[in-house]
Amino acid sequence: MSWTAVIPFKGSAERKTRLGNRLGMEERQRLSQELFEHVVSVLWQSPMLSEVVLLSDMRPNRWRGPFLQDEGRGLNAELNAIVESHRPTRLLVIHADLALVSGDDIAALVAGDGAACAIAPDRHGTGTNALSLVEPLGFHFAFGPNSFARHCAAAKGKPRVVTRLGLGLDIDTAADLDAAISAGFMRAKEPATQLDALTQCDSDATRAAYGKAKAG
Repeated sequence: MSWTAVIPFKGSAERKTRLGNRLGMEERQRLSQELFEHVVSVLWQSPMLSEVVLLSDMRPNRWRGPFLQDEGRGLNAELNAIVESHRPTRLLVIHADLALVSGDDIAALVAGDGAACAIAPDRHGTGTNALSLVEPLGFHFAFGPNSFARHCAAAKGKPRVVTRLGLGLDIDTAADLDAAISAGFMRAKEPATQLDALTQCDSDATRAAYGKAKAG
């Protein structure tokens, strides 16, 4: 089985504003970039994924995979447009701020157990940090407040709920950051270097054609 992963990421906007009482703007940008690069690295190493697509309002200069321009319609509308235009048969949507996500977490999400939908809730059991869909056409994406319950309701048949530390711990608040550090997350001492920072983006970034994410 071959899966397409989509990772939404805010490129130009100020990031992680809810950490403003803990980190300065530059630190928050660095943390956001560090988390993004970690999630991307895990996805690129997964043998179950054929493509890793970045959905963002800005494209990194050295992004190696497919890029889709975020048109500012909201995440759910953007995902619906991707499904309508590209018709992926197996789709994984995963947030870019999962500090502890691992290859085993990705494998658990896309396990071929016959379920048409697998949902990874956040650690509070209210949000959705990742979602895998077999035949996603027609699925009603509902990211936002109380998205876990709404995605469960939207699933075709009974969804498989994947509760794992690496998928459940996203970093939005100081409490989230403390929980991640307690669970083993270590902040990088130097700025992330795996990918160009999204603040150093092509000014004329446009919607790129689908391609292989692992093409170097």
